[in-house]
Amino acid sequence: MTQADSSVSQEMQRAEGLLHRLAMLRGWSPRTVASYMADLQDAGGFLERQGSNLFTAGEELILAYLSALKRRGLTDASLRRKRSSLNTWFSFLLVEDMRQDNPCKRLPAQRRRRPLPKMLSEAEVEALLAAPDITTLPGLRDRAMLEILYASGLRVSELVGLRLSQLDNKAMLLRVIGKGDKERLVPFGEEAGEWLSRWQLVRRTQASMSASPFLFPGRGGHAMTRQNFWQRLRIHALQAGLSRLPSPHTLRHAFATHLLNHGADLRAVQMLLGHANISTTEIYTHISRVRLHEAVNGAHPLGRGG
Repeated sequence: MTQADSSVSQEMQRAEGLLHRLAMLRGWSPRTVASYMADLQDAGGFLERQGSNLFTAGEELILAYLSALKRRGLTDASLRRKRSSLNTWFSFLLVEDMRQDNPCKRLPAQRRRRPLPKMLSEAEVEALLAAPDITTLPGLRDRAMLEILYASGLRVSELVGLRLSQLDNKAMLLRVIGKGDKERLVPFGEEAGEWLSRWQLVRRTQASMSASPFLFPGRGGHAMTRQNFWQRLRIHALQAGLSRLPSPHTLRHAFATHLLNHGADLRAVQMLLGHANISTTEIYTHISRVRLHEAVNGAHPLGRGG
């Protein structure tokens, strides 16, 4: 072993000893200790190659290490974990008076990427809406529920909890009570209105449902559960031959994205969805851009699909 190798080994032994001390103070499990040790060993090896170590490295070297990890193809989640490990390590050294600063505190904030929601095309939505057997009572109810869900962008909890008193058939409006008991008025179109009218005509003839306060009552006239509607949706998705089984929220995503694709105003979509923050709605504009790029790449002669 060379003198340099010996120095590296001593530094890592010193770090491991301090890490176990930190683990005792925080009550970490052996698995947590092993994860932190693996992160520190990886960072320590990089820093040693740059002529530094886990005790003396500054902000620039830590940033260079994180950049190297990104080039290695680590996911955002892995990068956040390694950054957190280093932050915990340097914070401990600061408390122990072994450093005068924490170089991780001055690093630029790492933006958390929001994953794109699963999407259905307009053709897939049409196939899903047509899947229920409308000659049966459950099938007609499900068709009306799917039409309303896609026409209004409701959350599934809002859909199954709809009461007759929240419906204005003449104005084609729903008075929806959303998150935080916030009320909003949501319009629906003629197609959904027609299916809703057909459902209501049949609903009135059913003794078990006519006295129920819910628009789409389940067993015993009670509100349908979210889980039950999810199961019904999966059955219809399989009947429609969809390769990706949707959740109720997938239709909410489709409602927003398809509106924006056809020129709807972002603020209007925000109000319809009941989003408190416009940034939550903005993800659908990104989905629209992604789909546009895919269409160009697939159809253009110089695109990847050409």
